[in-house]
Amino acid sequence: MTDRPFLRRCVAGDLDAFADEAWGRQAVLSRADDLAKHDEADRSGSFADLFSLDAVDELLARRGLRTPFLRVAKQGTVVDSKHFTGDGGVGAEVSDQVRDDRVAGLFADGHTVVLQGVHRTWDPVARLASGLNADLGHPVQVNAYITPPSSTGFSAHYDVHDVFVLQIAGTKRWHVHAPVHTDPLRDQPWNDHAAAVREQAAGEPLLDEVLHPGDVLYLPRGFLHSATAQGEISAHLTVGIHVLTRHAVLQTLLAGLADDPELRASLPLGVDVADPASLAPHVEAVARKAAEYFTRTPDAARTSRGLRGRVWNGNRPESLLPLRQAAAIAALDADTVVQPRLGLRHRLLPDAGSGKVVLDLPDRSLELPAAAATPLAVLLAGDPARLGDVPEDEPGDALVVARRLLREGVLVTPESVAGAERVAGGTTDR
Repeated sequence: MTDRPFLRRCVAGDLDAFADEAWGRQAVLSRADDLAKHDEADRSGSFADLFSLDAVDELLARRGLRTPFLRVAKQGTVVDSKHFTGDGGVGAEVSDQVRDDRVAGLFADGHTVVLQGVHRTWDPVARLASGLNADLGHPVQVNAYITPPSSTGFSAHYDVHDVFVLQIAGTKRWHVHAPVHTDPLRDQPWNDHAAAVREQAAGEPLLDEVLHPGDVLYLPRGFLHSATAQGEISAHLTVGIHVLTRHAVLQTLLAGLADDPELRASLPLGVDVADPASLAPHVEAVARKAAEYFTRTPDAARTSRGLRGRVWNGNRPESLLPLRQAAAIAALDADTVVQPRLGLRHRLLPDAGSGKVVLDLPDRSLELPAAAATPLAVLLAGDPARLGDVPEDEPGDALVVARRLLREGVLVTPESVAGAERVAGGTTDR
């Protein structure tokens, strides 16, 4: 797993051991000093390149955020958004734009500010999310929690997704307890087990640790946790991993039953679904059809496509600068350097006798001539490539293929993602 640079930013020690022993099973604390030994992007032992308190002020004051990109809470109680949003003013026909002055007042009063979906609003965090999506094989979201000194934003609870907590500023004391409901699904929230959560949280914790800037805490879904800021403002990123499960595989497999016209038929007029006896013959008929379906070899390709959509569409690829991208297309020549767009998932299907190669993307497939296969292998490999150095079967093939992929947003130039300090190249299917 040495080629997973984004996961390496979140986990110290052996990544194979983390995958085999901790993933989905154990809470893991990685200290900043240990992470810095491996971190090629930020040798300072912090996450200053990703986020900061200045970034919080920038987002709240100058980016025109609207709900639901902001949430405010205190001691587990979420504040109605009308208390911190207002009219956007002339030329902005919106009524739910964040009011920086009102947020300042609430924060001064001890409220925690939650910037939701910060992977959609802050570019360095977006790159982290896209990279982790590829490294982990699961969709990723990121929220930022900013807590006043000596305050608690949320009481003990569990999440229905795994999380990496990246401490950005200040310190926060975390209490972590064992699950009361192991591996909860997304429709099994903690308040379904509120009494058990309260009882478990009153006992001895598995972890009682203070996180300092640069520290990372991994929590599998279901692990109870609460956190309290210490003597200064605390900020952390919560990277939520929306894990795919075997239950999701089953759901995707069952989607194939929609091809059966008998199962698509309506239940009888007047059926009483509240009466088990009335419903029983229909339950038996469905169970019989499902059993017949599963005795056949399941369509792995169809299931793969269904699950792939969840992962590939879960995170946007890195942002490109449209005008610079257009200029690069117009000026394309042998000296142009191109690279795959970070976070854009793809799969290259070889020529199956059709004279074409197919490039599968999250939202479409591109057909290219079979001769494109030679330059494609280099252009999509992940590293920046000078077009004059790319192998080709016929002179000019590399330029033709690169121009098509630049237009499609599959490739970018270093200039069209200016300011992006990239940890790795493009992302292929894993």
